[in-house]
Amino acid sequence: MAVEKITESNFKEKVLDFEGTVLLDFWASWCGPCRMMSPVVDEIAKDHPEVRVGKVNVDEEEALSRQFNIFSIPTFLIIKNGKVQAQTAGARPKAALEAML
Repeated sequence: MAVEKITESNFKEKVLDFEGTVLLDFWASWCGPCRMMSPVVDEIAKDHPEVRVGKVNVDEEEALSRQFNIFSIPTFLIIKNGKVQAQTAGARPKAALEAML
């Protein structure tokens, strides 16, 4: 499954109403660690088609960033059936993100 752009307008449909696991990557284009993690996030989307993988641009989606108290990026959230199950900030190895799934 491809990585999807998550916005305030599609958040309910793509994340809250999704029956399954969602990995959200809160990122910004100016963030070095975010750019470093981008290929890892793409790999997870490819390797785990059962998981919806989305990216939230913190500069464009300030309301979502506030809703989830995002203070540092990249921040990764695991949401299952509309509920946050896990959260971690900073660059992480692929295996660490997969373990959260």
